[in-house]
Amino acid sequence: MPTDSAALESQSDELALLGLMQLVSPALPIGAFAFSQGLESAFELDWVRDEASLAEWLSGILEDGLTRCELPVLARLHQAFDQADGESIAVWDEWLAATRETAELAAEDSRLGASLKRLLGSLDLLPIEEQLPSEDLQLPLLPDHAGYVTLFAYTAHARGVSVRQTLLGFAWAWLENQLAVACKALPLGHTAAQRVIEQLRPALVAAVDQALTLDDDELGPVLPGLALASALHETQYSRLFRS
Repeated sequence: MPTDSAALESQSDELALLGLMQLVSPALPIGAFAFSQGLESAFELDWVRDEASLAEWLSGILEDGLTRCELPVLARLHQAFDQADGESIAVWDEWLAATRETAELAAEDSRLGASLKRLLGSLDLLPIEEQLPSEDLQLPLLPDHAGYVTLFAYTAHARGVSVRQTLLGFAWAWLENQLAVACKALPLGHTAAQRVIEQLRPALVAAVDQALTLDDDELGPVLPGLALASALHETQYSRLFRS
């Protein structure tokens, strides 16, 4: 028979898992479905045209983007929330904002962050104005206009999700969103999308492994193609998505 403490720990782990599933669900009402992160322009430019080229594009974004940017910063933000370190949270939130190379990518991050913050407010999950225990500098735990990645980290922290699972969940949500975009804008069936998932699942795990080893001076996305595609999308004549 499990002890009471073991049962409570198991229940806590299960609630954390369910909280993560809620956070990464496509049904989460924050409007992520409206953004393609430059992928729609990659279709228009014929850089991505089929299952093979889509898998190659996504592998590159994962390796040179998420692995070097969002995932390692998520880990740092999660730790900062654990320590109620409002100063570090603000620094990394600003750092992430500075990496958005186009107006569309910046707008996506800020709008999704604002939407997630409103949702957390409606669920009574926002922090009560906690302040840093510093006599010289007091900052709110959440910056006023925090981006999506920062809000994602806070939500995972509030739900008791571990750092590693937070990173895996974020990477999974990104992949699902990108495949949903491809299924809407390409002649790509859902079975083909599942084959891409099967191909990239090990890469998601490897990306998290690498992200957790990077030092601060190793961070920063290297995605000139994505930046160009996103910039071109801002004036693309016919489009389905906002980015």
